[in-house]
Amino acid sequence: MTCFRSEREITDADRKKIELVFHQSDVGRKGYLSREDLKIAVVMLFGYKPSKSETNLLMESGSVKDCPGVPLHQFTTLMGRKMSAEDPYEKMRQIFSAFDVHCMWIWILMVMSALRTLKTSSATVWETFEAM
Repeated sequence: MTCFRSEREITDADRKKIELVFHQSDVGRKGYLSREDLKIAVVMLFGYKPSKSETNLLMESGSVKDCPGVPLHQFTTLMGRKMSAEDPYEKMRQIFSAFDVHCMWIWILMVMSALRTLKTSSATVWETFEAM
């Protein structure tokens, strides 16, 4: 059985955030992001520093003729694609893992998966946690 994760829609709020990050990262107000500007923008949007290979790929994908960097419209497209492919539960897992001293995240993920699959009521979930 193959499972496909649907990509989430990019909202107007996402677009505004991407544009705001572009303007905050565009050192010198050049109208495009240099390689270093782009790294800063990715950190601001996704919380991690992109690898050299990811930065290369983004610079190549975002380049346009007669522009030494990534202009706003290309940046918006690239970051919108990246956001839409992002796992919506990843940030929640990272936060939970930081506080999870007893490795309970495995149980919670299993219960969340069961809820989605079986459409189980919250009472059943509570019974599962009480039994642990």
